[in-house]
Amino acid sequence: MDCHSSTMFSINIFIKKLLALITTLRKKTDIKPILRLERTWKKKDYTIGRLFFKGQFFCNTIEDTDRGLTSDMTVEEIKAIKIPQKTAIPTGIYRIDLNTVSPKYSKKDYYKKLCDGKLPRLENVKGYDGILIHCGNTAEDSAGCIIVGENKAVGKVLNSMATFERLLKTLQDCSEEIFIEIV
Repeated sequence: MDCHSSTMFSINIFIKKLLALITTLRKKTDIKPILRLERTWKKKDYTIGRLFFKGQFFCNTIEDTDRGLTSDMTVEEIKAIKIPQKTAIPTGIYRIDLNTVSPKYSKKDYYKKLCDGKLPRLENVKGYDGILIHCGNTAEDSAGCIIVGENKAVGKVLNSMATFERLLKTLQDCSEEIFIEIV
């Protein structure tokens, strides 16, 4: 390949990547999340939030400590701040997949019977893998995931299984693509 051909090839690759980026950004601005998680009580060892479905309060959440991560940060910036298993995921908008089997939770009888181990999974969370919405009571149950329930005790959510079942049914009944916005 001569110098001119090589330059044209590089320009074509650059243009394709630029168009893909523009398409991705355009899609992100068109997204209308049906779930919104507002982190309202940020404590030293946990974060309590309020989860809304289509603008209506649905339940409370508990997560690990909010350390100010955002989806605008680079993976390197996130990893410099993140304490593994003890840091809430970055704020941002994430698509939720309901069709991926969790290797961890598919082995648990409760999840096996309820949903064949297919828990709501947040996709493309920078610096994190396998972020789910599931049952639990404290930030210790979280490991970066979102725990749903009722915040009726300090540092905890209660009635998590009933809340999770209600949320899962609500999400499974959705006809549109599911996105969550975390603020």
